[in-house]
Amino acid sequence: MSISLERLESLSLRELSLILRKDAKNQYLSHVTVTEVRITKDLSYMTVFYTFYQGKVENYQKALNDCKGYLRSELAKKIKARKMPELIFKYDETLAYGNHIDEILNQLK
Repeated sequence: MSISLERLESLSLRELSLILRKDAKNQYLSHVTVTEVRITKDLSYMTVFYTFYQGKVENYQKALNDCKGYLRSELAKKIKARKMPELIFKYDETLAYGNHIDEILNQLK
């Protein structure tokens, strides 16, 4: 992975988090936390992993997909990219899995 791709992923994560927290009009989007961003080497796709505190995954996935164009254009303005990758949103299950393991360990005590 090149340095510029890593830098672009890091910058995208930070800027997308700010856009969701400050500029989002949808109630679900202000509760989304971006955990990781992965960009393909040819800059055609950006996979955004997210999590949230409460609610159903379907509600958040629908809200993110509905405003995908807005988020993509705002992110392109912020990072000043020539080619903005297509956004793909995926729920990050690591937090839920970690909480599940923690519950199991607490039950064993």
